Amino acid sequence: MRFKRESKFYVYIVRCRDGTYYTGSTNNIENRIKLHNKGHGAKYLRGKLPVKLVYTKEYRYYKNVLHAERNIKKLTRQEKEKLIGIYESNKAYL
Repeated sequence: MRFKRESKFYVYIVRCRDGTYYTGSTNNIENRIKLHNKGHGAKYLRGKLPVKLVYTKEYRYYKNVLHAERNIKKLTRQEKEKLIGIYESNKAYL
């Protein structure tokens, strides 16, 4: 099976039980959050469950979501919180 490079892809940030943030990417956001909360996936999240989705952004191309994920992972905690705050305030208007 060949991987589709053009579809819907998401970069996301989850808040862990201990208050830390984890950033990832996926093509199925609902399923990924369920998997994380069942203890599957990233080793970083072990012992930090449950997680809560606090940020998501959709991309059409796989390459773009990988760049976005890498850039978010470079942000400081304060910068991530600012990004999350902007996202949450924009959601209120939708």
